[in-house]
Amino acid sequence: MYLHHVAAYLPAAVVTNEHFTRLNGLASDWIIERTGIRERRKAATDENANTMAIAATQALLAALPTFDPASIDLIVAGTYTPHDTIYTAAHAVQRMLNINEIPVVTISSACSSLLNAVEIVEGYFAIGKASRALVVVSEHNTAYNNEEDTMAGHLWGDGAAALLFTKEPLDPADLRVVQVLTGGAAPMGKADEAVTLKPIDKGIVMPFGRDVFQQACTYMARITQQLLDDNSLPISELSYLIPHQANLRISANVVKQLGLDPARAVNNIDRLGNTGCAGAAIGLAEIWPAIKAGDKLIITVFGGGYSYGAMLLEK
Repeated sequence: MYLHHVAAYLPAAVVTNEHFTRLNGLASDWIIERTGIRERRKAATDENANTMAIAATQALLAALPTFDPASIDLIVAGTYTPHDTIYTAAHAVQRMLNINEIPVVTISSACSSLLNAVEIVEGYFAIGKASRALVVVSEHNTAYNNEEDTMAGHLWGDGAAALLFTKEPLDPADLRVVQVLTGGAAPMGKADEAVTLKPIDKGIVMPFGRDVFQQACTYMARITQQLLDDNSLPISELSYLIPHQANLRISANVVKQLGLDPARAVNNIDRLGNTGCAGAAIGLAEIWPAIKAGDKLIITVFGGGYSYGAMLLEK
């Protein structure tokens, strides 16, 4: 299958580290040293996971003026910060597109939801139930976050991205999805309590950040190397690595383990914070104009719970 285009949406409001210095005394340099984050985006009061999913989809379609959105026959959304768990982000996008009676599903697999959504598309394509699919990932972290939490309150940002996948290429410039691998690692470490989101208790809590760090470094490097090995692809031939945007030190660790030139790693966490399952897709949208024929890209992700995955794309 093929990736025809990707587009992102970011809220306008920028929250700098100085906000947290004023709020709870966390120094900007302290935050940067431990996470790489300098600022993040925050959704407006009238925005949520659904509206941002719609905005990302509209940005995608605006970049494709000759594409007929009525030809979309599958919508898969991913989020762990839903606005509504019944009328989901995928349904909101379907209503905006006004495409009735097609498969529509929203999933949550923490920060790896992007690649689990892509696997769902692979399945629908394989059994002939769809041929043009919209994947939308959207996170409204600030709706759940407790900014006064000095352990994790400063980590989160909001954003969304939309990706159009097709069973057959629509254009010679489309990216081919070479392989997708995902897995769950719930038996490992403190997966059941390392990252939790409990709306009633208010807050995305990360009491065991060190365990998250260690497991993320291990699994993101491991699954990326497996993808390289499966496709006999030397790391020197990888044009871009787009890691999950959780912590700049995690990305640097994974890059070092793989022996990749750090200049080939795509990072936006310094500007956007941790945007959950949307982060890597936003990164892909940011480099999209620079991708050229022959380039090979890997997206590698890790999420609380624990979950992980990697996808190889080539142009």
